[in-house]
Amino acid sequence: MREVLPELLAWWEAGEAVGVGTVVATFRSAPRPPGASMLVGPDGEAVGSVSGGCVEGAVYETAQMVVADGTPVLERYGVSDDDAFAVGLTCGGILDVYVEKISRETFPELAEVAADVEAGRPVAVASVVEHPDPAWLGRRLVLRPDEDPSGTLGSPRADDAVRDDALGLLAQGSSATLTYGPDGERRGEGMRVFCWGFAPKPRMLVFGAIDFAAAVARVGSFLGYHVTVCDARPVFATTSRFPHADEVVVDWPHRYLAAEVEAGRIDPRTVLAVLTHDPKFDVPLLEVALRLPDVAYVGAMGSRRTHDDREQRLREAGLTDEEIGRLSSPIGLDLGARTPEETAVSIAAEIVAHRWGGTGERLAGRDGRIHHDAPR
Repeated sequence: MREVLPELLAWWEAGEAVGVGTVVATFRSAPRPPGASMLVGPDGEAVGSVSGGCVEGAVYETAQMVVADGTPVLERYGVSDDDAFAVGLTCGGILDVYVEKISRETFPELAEVAADVEAGRPVAVASVVEHPDPAWLGRRLVLRPDEDPSGTLGSPRADDAVRDDALGLLAQGSSATLTYGPDGERRGEGMRVFCWGFAPKPRMLVFGAIDFAAAVARVGSFLGYHVTVCDARPVFATTSRFPHADEVVVDWPHRYLAAEVEAGRIDPRTVLAVLTHDPKFDVPLLEVALRLPDVAYVGAMGSRRTHDDREQRLREAGLTDEEIGRLSSPIGLDLGARTPEETAVSIAAEIVAHRWGGTGERLAGRDGRIHHDAPR
């Protein structure tokens, strides 16, 4: 939803009704994750994607019907001999797509939600996408940390159950479909609620204002991270050298990271790329980073010799084998990279593989599923 929100908001502000199809569940090798959305505007324009092209035509038609009659629809798209090349997924995946009408009347809180997303404030939207009572379909809760929710799903019991779970997803920055009994019973079935978790962008902290850092910052921005480049040398840490970074900080890396931890701005989605490969910078920094229990990734650049020397220095500083084991060093996957840009792709590939449990092997040489579930 995030990627199509500007277009949706523009139509909403103009008083138009928009058909919105959203992936709410996936099975097997589905091409788009939960939360991916496609809009069908009042002039028939399609924006966004739910499957990368496989079922967009069918969703487009359904969205037009939903806008006309106002009744939400939950559709499942898979693969069969009859429909694989018509409205099915030739990749073999299965998608559940919820199609609804969004307008000022059906979603009056949209402008406030969009403002939160734009400002980087966490907000979650929980919508009933399946229920034995059709009157419950499309009901919403809008939730923010430390605030009372707005809206209702249909009963206080359901609201309380979904509130707790939706805020948990929001803390992780993820979206998912949750299943309950018809009145929010946790062990029941019958009601499915899709929760969008609009958390701030995950952070990528790049330490070391070198040419490789500029390429890593560019790739990090492309992947959707809020990128910070930090270096203690003001002559190198300039915004002109790092145009793709969201911020450039002049500070000693270990001192900056410790301050960010103290301020609560480091979370389990944060990735750290240590590119200084200078002991006076990277050892004090890694002493802080590797003792953090809940960052997503810590990688450090350097040769095998640099790695061995760094590891010895970290042991002398008192780090345990478990803490040192959190370090990806030398950083990146073995792509044979040479240039800063190729090295940045290698580093990004390792971060993606680490997030989703990928192996880094060639898909052509493997069997089984292409897409991985996130490691628990």
